[in-house]
Amino acid sequence: MGVQSDHDQADSPLADTKALPPALQALLIQIFSLLICVALAVLLAAALPLNFPLYTIIIAEAVLAAVISWLRGMDWWWWCIQFLFPIAVVVFLAFNISPSYFLVAFFFLMVLFWSTYRTQVPYYPSRSSLLPHIRDLLPAEQPVRFIDIGSGLGGLVLSLARIRGDSQFSGVEIAPLPWVLSYLRARLTRSRASFFLQNYLEMNLQAYDFVFAYLSPAAMPALWQKAKSEMRAGSMLLSYEFVIPGAEPDLCINTGDNAPILYAWRI
Repeated sequence: MGVQSDHDQADSPLADTKALPPALQALLIQIFSLLICVALAVLLAAALPLNFPLYTIIIAEAVLAAVISWLRGMDWWWWCIQFLFPIAVVVFLAFNISPSYFLVAFFFLMVLFWSTYRTQVPYYPSRSSLLPHIRDLLPAEQPVRFIDIGSGLGGLVLSLARIRGDSQFSGVEIAPLPWVLSYLRARLTRSRASFFLQNYLEMNLQAYDFVFAYLSPAAMPALWQKAKSEMRAGSMLLSYEFVIPGAEPDLCINTGDNAPILYAWRI
């Protein structure tokens, strides 16, 4: 019936490579795609009176790498990277652009995304329409402790701290550049919000009444296990756009036209 056994899955090379970090998977896909496209170009040139310009091979390789990444279930930003990377390399080489620009671009992306290659959590800025819906979830009669895990530039945390001066609002961010910018914003505006440069997986969530996350589908199962083991009874886990597989949310809040859903789970 077309069902693959567990033994067959374990022996499959594709299953083995899925255990690799996404960045290494992407590199292997690029190499594989390039070899396939070059081999096909050589074979077709030998069999037919055709000459393939370099740009056609590169475009074909970019498309193939993006398609393979999609077929292997990698997140959408990897499809974009896989398609754009080989084209960008050829453009830089064709126009003899200084390698120093590569270094600057690499450093900027490194401090912006830092361990995205490992955590599979890219930078997702939340929309301003989200703020009133989270504000309405906070009890008005008592102070709360709220943390945004993966707080980015800190806009949500800073806004909530300004609205609810009686409560504690924090953000944790693993990427250095967004953390520095959010920290400076808090200091310059004299906000009571606090920001930490840390991996949220290495901190304890027990002290917080509300934990907000705008991460990625890949991060949600581990976050759910962490929340269930650490968060107190009665506290609430919030996720913007992404659901937890197998966990029915207690609330699904429409945050605006064409805007993602805000999901809430009562612990």
